[in-house]
Amino acid sequence: MFLTSLKGISQVIFIENAFSGFIILVAITIASYSLGIIALLSSVIGTLIGRVGGAEKETINQGLYGYNSVLTGMALFLFLQGDERWFIALVGSAIAALLTAAMMHVFRQTGIPILTFPFIVITWFFLLTTYRLVAFKISPDLTPQSLSSWTLNIKGETNWLDGAVNGIGQIFFLDNTLSGILLFIAVFWAGRRLGVYAVIGNIAALLTSYSLGGEHSLIFMGLYGYNAILTILAVSIVFKGDSRHVLIIGIIAACLTVPITASVVTWLLPYGLPALTMPFVFCTWIFLGARKVLPKI
Repeated sequence: MFLTSLKGISQVIFIENAFSGFIILVAITIASYSLGIIALLSSVIGTLIGRVGGAEKETINQGLYGYNSVLTGMALFLFLQGDERWFIALVGSAIAALLTAAMMHVFRQTGIPILTFPFIVITWFFLLTTYRLVAFKISPDLTPQSLSSWTLNIKGETNWLDGAVNGIGQIFFLDNTLSGILLFIAVFWAGRRLGVYAVIGNIAALLTSYSLGGEHSLIFMGLYGYNAILTILAVSIVFKGDSRHVLIIGIIAACLTVPITASVVTWLLPYGLPALTMPFVFCTWIFLGARKVLPKI
């Protein structure tokens, strides 16, 4: 049970490896002890729901009922306020597991993976309840802003080393150099190719966002990198199909996440919602869906 829950944590970055999951858990706990507890409990809850619900043992043992729960629990814990957020985060992680199961059924005939879409939907719904229900209190960091008064400020420090590490950290909402290094170690432990592609995806996002004139603070905090890392791993390794040009296609996909991220962030600005992994999901669905008709892509 514990090993499966660790796999649920590692599956956030497409890894089915309990030891990698343990390294990731350590990386999270170093950044925030409370966040580490939430991540582990959320994965346990997702795994339990899969087992109690009678899901296929293979999918449970792979950790596929844990990863959306992990991200949902962590996001709600971070983006909500008050003592109730512990309970709300764990309830959200349970609902994420249920939605994961439902979407697995719906998407089964399409051959398209659900990725982290259940996490995105549940988190957005919970955060939006804060405007109507007193029991839910949103973080002041998530403040709705009017696009009519929005101004782009691209000034700021350029710290490429931070950008190189923070990209992978932001997958788990972490802005901690040591945590980022540990996450890269976890990926390389699972497979050298996974690690190399993760580095390439992050570099592609850094260069693309910088050359397109993105905000330096967001670039070097890794907020353009994490979706690119997930996308290149999905398109080039995990769901590569029969394509012979997986690296080139993966780099293109990783670069595409940058304008998609900018667009999603702008779209959500009036609602005060974070983009989460929606750019990764949208971009990956584009390429995997296109491969159903264009198999050489």
